[in-house]
Amino acid sequence: MSTPGKVALVTGSGSGIGRASALALAKEGYAIVLAGRRQEALDETAKLAGDAATLAFATDVGDPASVENLFSKIKSEFGRLDVLFNNAGMGAPAVPMEELTFEQWQAVVSVNLTGAFLCTQSAIRMMKSQDPQGGRIINNGSISAYVPRPMSAPYTATKHAITGLTRSTSLDGRNFNIACSQIDIGNAGTEMTARMSNGVPQADGSMAVEPTMDVNNVARAVVYMASLTLDANVQFMTVMATKMPFIGRG
Repeated sequence: MSTPGKVALVTGSGSGIGRASALALAKEGYAIVLAGRRQEALDETAKLAGDAATLAFATDVGDPASVENLFSKIKSEFGRLDVLFNNAGMGAPAVPMEELTFEQWQAVVSVNLTGAFLCTQSAIRMMKSQDPQGGRIINNGSISAYVPRPMSAPYTATKHAITGLTRSTSLDGRNFNIACSQIDIGNAGTEMTARMSNGVPQADGSMAVEPTMDVNNVARAVVYMASLTLDANVQFMTVMATKMPFIGRG
């Protein structure tokens, strides 16, 4: 099936940042591909997108076969991919590093890092071969790509690694008109940050309530990054709650 305009894939689009970004892209005329583990949540996002062209496809981004099935479906439905937002992510329990299990570590690495790699790899293959050639990949980095929270080793390690993946993708995609960006988000108001209203651990051992921001600020930033012509790129962007403890953290 062909569709007018451009096609964007958003992983982790069943809720939070992914849902808000997918809906914002849909409003800009993109056909949106919604990927995540929960089909019912993806279907709800698709419903919220109204008349936009949508494809909701349950996917485990850490599983190569699942990602391959997703991209085969995109190819058959839309014939091309213009934007990939690698947004799917998860954290581990906030416990001392020495108490983490291997399974907890591996689960975070599988989604946050391996998932971004597998989707990037498949997107590059499609973007190289399509006509016109090229596209844009946007990675969700996080403030944790710069500084950790207490007891967050798996999440922080994967987000630091996303920066390396972003730089490598930017370089390796250059000759094929593929741009790669990273958006580093701090305290967007979603289900995941609701706990901050009750206080979260700080570097000095205290607990503190942290400010959050409207998640639609992130969605608008993603739309801006996606809207650039492929001869321009926002290499890194930080979008954060103005009063959150990032500058001066620790």
